[in-house]
Amino acid sequence: MKLTDWIVILAIILMAIAFFCARRPGAWSRNNRARRMAGTRLLLQAACSLWAALLIAVQGLFTVDGFAGLRPAPLEVLAGVAVLAACGCYWSIRGSRLLKPRRIFAGS
Repeated sequence: MKLTDWIVILAIILMAIAFFCARRPGAWSRNNRARRMAGTRLLLQAACSLWAALLIAVQGLFTVDGFAGLRPAPLEVLAGVAVLAACGCYWSIRGSRLLKPRRIFAGS
């Protein structure tokens, strides 16, 4: 896949996240709005991180030329992919927790 295809995929993912996270913004209170905006931002960061991890994995491991003719060691590529994937998973979990409604009465 060419880089243009990767950028189009990222744009579609980011627009979908922004669309689904911004439903009914007029009914949000100020505190709820801040939580939902932070959750949306974390989900967008997670999508970008996972997209970059996939791009690095595909371009670094499965192409003949690598990045601009450079061939990084597979261990270096996998380490970068693992760090980006871990960050993406963490941000995704934190963002999805922020998008959930708060519990009014938390039980013990």
